[in-house]
Amino acid sequence: MEFGFGAGDEEFRAEARAWLAEHLTGAFAGAVGRGGPGSEHEGVAERRAWERELGRGGWIGIGWDSGPGPGAGVGSGSGVGAYGNRRATLTQQVVWAEEYARARAPGRHGHIGENLLAPTLLAYGTQEQRDEFLPPIARGEALWCQGYSEPGAGSDLAGLRTVAVRDGDAYRITGQKIWTSLAHDADWCFVLARTEAGSRGHRGISFLLVPMDQPGRIEVRPIRQMTGTSEFNEVFFDGAIARASHVVGGVGNGWRVAMGLLGFERGVSTLVQQIGFAEELGGVVREAVASGAVGDPVLRERLVRQWAELRVMRWNALRTLGSSGGRASAGGGAGSGSGGGADSGAPSVAKLLWGGWHQRLGELAMEVRGAAAAVGPADWSEDAPYELDALQRLFLFTRADTIYGGSDEIQRNIIAERVLGLPREAR
Repeated sequence: MEFGFGAGDEEFRAEARAWLAEHLTGAFAGAVGRGGPGSEHEGVAERRAWERELGRGGWIGIGWDSGPGPGAGVGSGSGVGAYGNRRATLTQQVVWAEEYARARAPGRHGHIGENLLAPTLLAYGTQEQRDEFLPPIARGEALWCQGYSEPGAGSDLAGLRTVAVRDGDAYRITGQKIWTSLAHDADWCFVLARTEAGSRGHRGISFLLVPMDQPGRIEVRPIRQMTGTSEFNEVFFDGAIARASHVVGGVGNGWRVAMGLLGFERGVSTLVQQIGFAEELGGVVREAVASGAVGDPVLRERLVRQWAELRVMRWNALRTLGSSGGRASAGGGAGSGSGGGADSGAPSVAKLLWGGWHQRLGELAMEVRGAAAAVGPADWSEDAPYELDALQRLFLFTRADTIYGGSDEIQRNIIAERVLGLPREAR
């Protein structure tokens, strides 16, 4: 595997670093370091404005394919793409991701549209769909959410029951989605629904693009979490309308499109995530030093192991990107349309690695503080709202890391059945 940075990449790095330093000032200075996992409620207005600032700079969708037709791959170098985005090689996408995370730039409010929907449209959508939806995403104007999971169909999406019935040149959608990130702010939602009456399992499902501004037809209810915040939502569709021309990949082909999208979810964005993990690990180490817990040889060994495992995750991500040519890149091109690149098990391996690692980090964050981890801040009083500190929020939020985005059990089944060729689990 060859994955290195050349002189052109370092020039791109200097440009990205300078742009971020110049623009993360003034109105956006207060958004620095805000809006990460478990803190998506922070600075919403500033972060939405920041999306438009990124769009004006051409930094949304760098590396999107500017050519027609599915599967054409990532951009081949600098310049402006067809949708107002900068063009960038795969290594330049990694450079931007690294510099963005190191600058502690705000948590992305538009990442679902940029990193999930856009590569999916490039792989499976029509040119008309790309022309309609990609420019607003690239400008930072359109925010998206993902309508996959349901109360009875979480990690096993084949059990979904939301239906879409053809009505002239539109579909009317009825059903419920759950754990929908950013639904309360989103302008659009891509929804998996059954368009074939009586269908079961993977068959008869379509991938529809649905506007969220439909009062009386779409209701969003926030889900309050252990952290006290509400990043996730329940979404109820009661005859919500989606245009027939907004079915992606053809009617009944939604499962193929959905699985391709999940492949795009693990790629360059994984490297961004790991830089954030490194910052969190640094915070836990500093707490261990401050509390004296670092003197415990067992805890010290576990901290070192966390550091070593994080390095392994980085090299695994780079290996995957290098071997796939960017096909599984969250910000990259469409690839072959499989969404999985050269290694169909790579997305599941990545999820298993980081989910368990991050959860163990949350546990360590509590252990290095001892009993003090279970109480509120020293200056808390009954007159003030109870607030978790960063490490407490890390611990509580990471309890879900091995569940959301595909539970560990489902990821292991995927690897066993689709990669190792083992017998399918009894249903």
